[in-house]
Amino acid sequence: MSSAGLSKYGPVPREFSPEEWEARCDLAACYRLVDHYGWSDLFGTHVSLRVPGTDHFLLNPYGMLFGEITASSLIKVDEDGNIIGDSDLPINPAGFTIHSAVHMSSDDLNAVLHTHTRAGNAVACMEDGLLPYHQKALTLLPFVAYHDYESVALDHAERARIVADLGDARILVLRNHGLLTVGETVGEAFFWMYRMEMACQYQVDILGMGQKLKLPSQKVQDETIELARSLFGKGGFASKNMQWPAMIRKLEREVGTDWRN
Repeated sequence: MSSAGLSKYGPVPREFSPEEWEARCDLAACYRLVDHYGWSDLFGTHVSLRVPGTDHFLLNPYGMLFGEITASSLIKVDEDGNIIGDSDLPINPAGFTIHSAVHMSSDDLNAVLHTHTRAGNAVACMEDGLLPYHQKALTLLPFVAYHDYESVALDHAERARIVADLGDARILVLRNHGLLTVGETVGEAFFWMYRMEMACQYQVDILGMGQKLKLPSQKVQDETIELARSLFGKGGFASKNMQWPAMIRKLEREVGTDWRN
């Protein structure tokens, strides 16, 4: 393989810039982690990442399982959904609608992660959404917004409504559909999803116990929510998602490095 130089993930294939290759490797790693944690839905969900310095973004080929995706197999598209380069597989048109909505709305929201998990869908179908019964939920509530279901996301007019409902949030509950997280980096989007998925699993478990539940006092709820804003909000200690390199190391140990191909 001819190389265009080196990146943090090793040699860069000739057809990519080092910046695009690093983005491709990060996104391929995220796909493998989504599969590792059991969040994938065959070909039905998607993660996207902007190619640095461009209006293009990367999506999965529709027809590859998440555990098969590699950096070079990702498809690059423009804001109109046109595929840039060669691919034997298409993209998911509903995925394009949802993800392009976010990418087109902001120069800072570079990564979008969307899932259809059991727990995420359970909470998405609950009228009150995420409930403040535990610390995980309380620390996420300042960053959660909701978007009403409008059928399969093929109508590009829905993009404006997705963006409006997301606002400044980092987690969008797609009612009757699933979860969506956004971030400046793919690591940020991944960790928002990890925390939200765990919060949804906790909620499903505790509601299924058939026990009388105890809410924290309103004072404690309010204090925890405000503390979360300072910890996880922009510039906060936990906002940098310093764990992403550790997740890459975990992936290398447990899955290998073929996703870098």
